[in-house]
Amino acid sequence: MSIVILIIIAVAILFGVRDLRIKFITRPVFSFFKKVLPPLSSTEKEAMEAGDVWWEGELFRGKPDWNKLHDYGKPGLTPEEQAFLDNQVQTALAMIDDFDIVHNRKDLPPELWDYFKKEGFFALIIPKKYGGREFSAYANSTIVSKIATRSISAAVTVMVPNSLGPGELLTHYGTQEQKDHWLPSLAVGKDIPCFALTGPEAGSDAGAIPDVGVVCRQEFNGEETLGISLTWNKRYITLAPVATVLGLAFQMRDPDGLLGDNKNIGITCALIPTDHDGVEIGRRHNPLNMAFMNGTTSGKDVFIPLDWIIGGPQYAGRGWRMLVECLSAGRGISLPALATASGHVSTKTTTAYSYVRQQFGMPIGYFEGVQEAMARIIANTYQLEAARRLTTLGIDLKVKPSVVTAIAKYHMTELGRDVMEDAMDIQSGKGIQLGPKNYLGHAFMANPISITVEGANILTRSLMIFGQGATRCHPYVLAEMEAAGMEDSAAGLDRFDNLLMGHIGYATRNALSSFGNALTGSVFSSTPVSGETKVYYRHMNRISAALATMTDISMLIMGGDLKRKEMISARMGDVLSQLYLASATLKHYEDNGRQHDDLPIVHFVMAQRLHFAAKALEEAVRNFPNKFVSILLKLIVFPLGNHFTLPADKDAVNLCVNMMKPSPARDRITFLCGEFEGDTSGIAEVEAAFIAKYQAKELYKKLKAAQKAKKLPAKLPMPDLLNKALAEGVITEQEHQQLLDADKLRLAAINVDDFDKL
Repeated sequence: MSIVILIIIAVAILFGVRDLRIKFITRPVFSFFKKVLPPLSSTEKEAMEAGDVWWEGELFRGKPDWNKLHDYGKPGLTPEEQAFLDNQVQTALAMIDDFDIVHNRKDLPPELWDYFKKEGFFALIIPKKYGGREFSAYANSTIVSKIATRSISAAVTVMVPNSLGPGELLTHYGTQEQKDHWLPSLAVGKDIPCFALTGPEAGSDAGAIPDVGVVCRQEFNGEETLGISLTWNKRYITLAPVATVLGLAFQMRDPDGLLGDNKNIGITCALIPTDHDGVEIGRRHNPLNMAFMNGTTSGKDVFIPLDWIIGGPQYAGRGWRMLVECLSAGRGISLPALATASGHVSTKTTTAYSYVRQQFGMPIGYFEGVQEAMARIIANTYQLEAARRLTTLGIDLKVKPSVVTAIAKYHMTELGRDVMEDAMDIQSGKGIQLGPKNYLGHAFMANPISITVEGANILTRSLMIFGQGATRCHPYVLAEMEAAGMEDSAAGLDRFDNLLMGHIGYATRNALSSFGNALTGSVFSSTPVSGETKVYYRHMNRISAALATMTDISMLIMGGDLKRKEMISARMGDVLSQLYLASATLKHYEDNGRQHDDLPIVHFVMAQRLHFAAKALEEAVRNFPNKFVSILLKLIVFPLGNHFTLPADKDAVNLCVNMMKPSPARDRITFLCGEFEGDTSGIAEVEAAFIAKYQAKELYKKLKAAQKAKKLPAKLPMPDLLNKALAEGVITEQEHQQLLDADKLRLAAINVDDFDKL
């Protein structure tokens, strides 16, 4: 015992006496830290500094402040935004015939283009003083989602001018002259914008852009002008074939020093009219047969004046930061909106179709194999809607949550792919036969587009989410990196000493919290709510502390090599992502007023999220390159094993049965897939059949009972069976007509389109 006391006293002195601590602890750690710091490229550094830390910072630090999450408020629409959805959006939906758009026109009809321009669909983010709508991110997302339920091609056409592009860049960075010139014409659709970033040799690695602008003097409008000679070759540029103004990203160079001593100025963005001499708009691409405009642009030795740089000459070389900051917002709105629309359509139509489509004498929705997939659709749709709301809320709070929007982009597009695949599996022939009545096929075909653009999903998962999150969200690492980089070594060491003590306390607390919660099943962990969801907050506290511990140890052991261990960093990014998605789910449940009929979905979603988070954590521990540390981590994180399981079969059955009937809960997760007069997409048709059959459910039971009692034949075509039932007095004339009408709607819903020739 005396030895233990002496050791405690010695440690206390070592840490408590500053000179001793600096000599024996801080200085060696400081030297080691400098050696293992990961090397950052200039583009990585700019990306790291561009965004803000928001809710993901709480999740990363091991002790989330759940009250902060609930205090953010909830997203909502202004009266003006709601009126736009009720009127202009509904009118636009009624003008859309997606089969005609994709298979016949390969373009939107002229009247739809004109309507989008006239009613400000391309100006959702442009300030009102320039003639724009100036809607919130939540409204922008809702509008795009609603259009996407009927046409991906139309939704992308609306989405792009309101995402990363000239409108957003001008609004945030443009000179007053540029804003006054361009924004009013963009607001009314007189000008159509596109933004050219990607080229044949540079996609995700934007720092490798080969397109070059050289500072020089040339004649422009009859005068010798200081400007830039541009050469570029871009592809995959949405709206390029119809654009009148081109946003262009390029490497700017000043070899003759006309602007100063910096010869390699860096990535720069400029705005160029497409009718300017030398600008080439190439031929169209064909993105998986979708009809939105997408193509190429190029130019060789195209001269532009310096004041065509977005933001003016002072923004030369600042293009990458501008792009990252704008992309962090657009990435959280546009593609997640398309994914959420896929969920709403899949849930609305699959629950309806599974009720009206019969096999072996019963609706297919009562087969457990179908229920397994349908439960995933329902749960994933709830998750998509929850994540859409939380992410757009963050953007509307005027933060730039770059890590959150990377999570939203990756996981929501993957969930969108999952729901479409499950919906196609269940609706099978209905889903694969293209035609005016097919509401799944085009969205299913378009899914890979969302997966590959605005940061390919593999890159986003393996490099961005954890790569940025670990440094940006950690309460000490970024500050320690800055201390290590200070020119004044003494001042750097002094600052590092203060940070290190806090870091040690932080790491110790998280390790003890992770271990203690693992041993006790998190029962002593804090929770901000009572009721059935409190257990989820407790488990998330445990996983958050485990992630923080895993992060600290990984950075300590692997240092700069961690970013090259992409499989491990991706899994730790998955843990953070699952915590974010779970947070969105719990907040959505609270924002909805803790609706009791939402609980089966919430339980299902939360079981999934916790299972996937724990599984990713377990796999990261198992694959840790240092086996001794791997064993230590397993002892801290999973001393009793991993007991987070997927939802039980009975939960899937219960979820599906509750959703195969009209209900407020079903309406809440399908509201984006709204109804309007004249809907020929097939959605209204299958919904009408669903409602009619459900309303006649007691009559179908009466028929079944009569068949069981041998009053009616067991197998007979439905019209003949109904006639026989009427003749035998099993049903009345009114009931006979109701069943005939329901069966007519049922047959229309399950039938698919056919053609004389293709």
